[in-house]
This record gives sequence, C-alpha cells and structure tokens, in this order.
Amino acid sequence: MPLSEHEQRMLDQIESALYAEDPKFASSVRGSRISRVPGKRRIFAGVGFIVGLVLLVTGLLLQAVQLQVAVGIVGFLLMFGSLVYLLWSGGTKGPVGAVRSDGTVGPKPGKKSSKGGDGRSFSKRMEDRFRHRFE
Repeated sequence: MPLSEHEQRMLDQIESALYAEDPKFASSVRGSRISRVPGKRRIFAGVGFIVGLVLLVTGLLLQAVQLQVAVGIVGFLLMFGSLVYLLWSGGTKGPVGAVRSDGTVGPKPGKKSSKGGDGRSFSKRMEDRFRHRFE
C-alpha cells in the first residue's frame, strides 16, 4: 500500500531534519547493504547461486539416490556460499556505522578493536562513544 501524499511529505521532512541534524549518521545509514557491494562481487555471487540452483534441481532428476543426495547437497552449499560471499562485508572496510571525522566509513586509524582490548567495560565504552558523537 503506497503512502499518502501527506505521509510522504512528513517522511521527507523527517529525512531532511535528520540530514540537517546529524549528516554523518545519515550518510552512514543511507545505502542498503547490498548496494554497497561491488559489481563483480554481485555478478560472481549471482552466477554461483544460479549454478547451485541448477545442481539442486539436477540432483532431483538423477536416478541413483546417493548421487541425488550428493549433488543436491553440493548445490545447496554452493547457493548458501554464494549468499554468504555476497553479504560478507564486501562493500565496507569496517563495521557498518563507524564514521570517521572526515565523513568516510571505516575504523579510525590507530584505534583498538571493538572487542574491548583496552580493559574498559562495555558500558564505559558505550558512554564514551555517546559523548564523542556530540563533540
């Protein structure tokens, strides 16, 4: 069901207010995950998925039961692997939403990993991130 004209205007106002208030955050969440994946990676994953689907269907048409199972499993694994390859952080060089001070996405140089290797508690790290957001 499409949005009404009034709802669309309200959504546009909210979006423009978000861009005006926090442009770094807005730019980090603007694109979808798949749209950031390079074209070659998409094509490779698509071809792998189609080949896996063909193997899966071919496995159903074979006469020998063991061969059916083996070809079907290989086809399924190829399809699954293609999807994982497509979605496995292909378009970003860091965690999604980590925005540097210059507006680019990725980890800050010289920063430790987000696993907390510096000994601080999770809540302390989150408080620091929240404070740095408004600086």
